[in-house]
Amino acid sequence: MGTIETRLNKMGYELPPPFVFPKNNRTGCTQAGTLLLLSGHGLDLPKLPNVRQTGKFGVDITVEEGYATARAVALTMMATIKAHCGDLDRVRRVLRLFGMCNCTSDFAQHPQVIDGASDLFFELWGAEHGKHARSAVGHVSLPRGIAVEINGEFELHASG
Repeated sequence: MGTIETRLNKMGYELPPPFVFPKNNRTGCTQAGTLLLLSGHGLDLPKLPNVRQTGKFGVDITVEEGYATARAVALTMMATIKAHCGDLDRVRRVLRLFGMCNCTSDFAQHPQVIDGASDLFFELWGAEHGKHARSAVGHVSLPRGIAVEINGEFELHASG
């Protein structure tokens, strides 16, 4: 177990199994050189307090539940990274996250929700490598009614 996963465990988290996409026309991530691009994650979230698999902000999900859900989505993203790379320590930098919230048209607290993921990456990789560019937006629906979906871009250490 590497440094990042050890930090994660000390925080009380474990990585869930990586999500298996329902069709073979897509995958959890693709790599080009040292750039790792992650597909949208948000299904099969770890069983953690206040995590909401489905629902809509502005109707039946609080910002606090959204924050916890975004943090759980970050765990699923890390499970994909580990499955692909073998070790989270292969990540040199978190480059960018794109977070989506399933919400009503008047819900405007998307940044506070997606902070759940941003804060976790920042805590694990630190200010120099965990601070990232980010978008946090609202949609009137997300696939299968999920509450939060996040995709990301990561820079890997050059192998070898």
